[in-house]
Amino acid sequence: MKSIEFAPRGVCARRIHITLEGEIIKEVSFMGGCAGNTQGVAALVAGMPVTEAIARLEGIRCGFKSTSCPDQLAKALRLAIEENKEA
Repeated sequence: MKSIEFAPRGVCARRIHITLEGEIIKEVSFMGGCAGNTQGVAALVAGMPVTEAIARLEGIRCGFKSTSCPDQLAKALRLAIEENKEA
């Protein structure tokens, strides 16, 4: 299992904690942000392959912002994939 801590930018959430088992998302939790939305996103991606979550979440916007908590989660997952390729 691999744990990731990500500091999102441009959103209300201050931190995203991700646990991966290989290429599968085991658990996601957000610190801050809209509690219902972030808990919902976390529950929906649990058990999902990383690449599928990225494809579904990347580019989602929050109101007039150019990003969102789901988009920031996709960015964190993309970084995790890149780090695994380098290792």
